[in-house]
Parts: sequence; C-alpha cells; structure tokens
Amino acid sequence: MTNRAKLLTLIMLTLMAAGAFYLRVLTRRVSMEAPPFGEQVARTRLTEAALQSDTAPQQTATLYFPSYDQGALVTEERQVSWAKGDTDRVRQVLLALIEGSHQGYSRGLPAAVKIRAVFLASDGTAYLDFESEGLEDFAPGISSECLAVYSVVNSLAVNIPAVKKVKILLQGKEVDTLDGHADLSDSFVPDPSLISPAP
Repeated sequence: MTNRAKLLTLIMLTLMAAGAFYLRVLTRRVSMEAPPFGEQVARTRLTEAALQSDTAPQQTATLYFPSYDQGALVTEERQVSWAKGDTDRVRQVLLALIEGSHQGYSRGLPAAVKIRAVFLASDGTAYLDFESEGLEDFAPGISSECLAVYSVVNSLAVNIPAVKKVKILLQGKEVDTLDGHADLSDSFVPDPSLISPAP
C-alpha cells in the first residue's frame, strides 16, 4: 500500500469516527428535547384546570372538530366543570379545542396558538383575540380554514347560549383572512349545516 493510500485511509477513518461521535451527540440531544408542542399542551391543560369550578358538577360539553376528508365537523363530547362566568366558559371551550380531540379527529385550533383576550359583548358577540404566531398550522385551502373557524364558532354557541356570533382578532386587530383564505372581516354566526350527522 502506498503512502498516499495509507494517508487517505487514515483520513477516511478519522472522518467516520468524527461522524459517528457527532451522530451520538445529536441522538442524545434529540431524545432529551421535549416533543413538539409538549410545553404548549401542558400549559393549555394547566390553564384549563385553573378555570374549572371546584364546586360545579361535571357536565357534558359538546365540541366540534374538523374532518377534512368528510368536509364537515364531527362531534365529540367531554365532561367539564364549567366556570361561573360566560367569558371563562368561552376560554374553557377554546382551551379544549386547542388541546385537541380525544378521539383522534383533526384540530380546530393549532396546539401552539395562544389566546390573548376574550370579551363577550352584551349583543352576544364573542371577541376572540389570538396571537398571530402559532396560527399557521392549518391544512391549506379555504375549506380547511372555514372548518377550523366553524369548529370554534359552533363549539362556543352550542355550549354557551349567550354567544350569538364570533369575531376573530389577531394581535388585537381586525384582519382580512386567517391564513390567506377564510374571510375574517365580519363576525361568524353558527352554521349547524356543517356538522356531520351522528353515525
């Protein structure tokens, strides 16, 4: 074997050893990191638990989650202890939608979304103010964004009779669209026709 071949072999072995070491370091780092949205989901559950009433009995909440293959909303029921005020109940419904379906349906709201403020006006309009960051994880297209919006609107209206319509704000401001598709310039009224009939 020539000196040049020996030198190339030594360089190759050194590079392979360095690569193997780096791969071990990356594997450890990845396994130690929290799963995506783990912190947001935990924060959502803690906030939802804080809103639960200690004295109220458990009641059934009806939530609607998007089913993109059906092009409709599917119903999921969940036991909750409702908070006393309607505004806190609005937050409870939103947090349940952010937590996601317990039955494997698609999300109405992304796990990373944060609620900035909730206000329920005397005319029955629920103003929902979200941070714009975290709202980009929708399936592309107008149909998926509309289902996501009506997942929120219908879930709020069915659980909180005081909610007659919903206005969505981002960063405290009115916006034209959610992610370039669903028109947010006006308020939304519930649309029961989007709900898939029970099997």
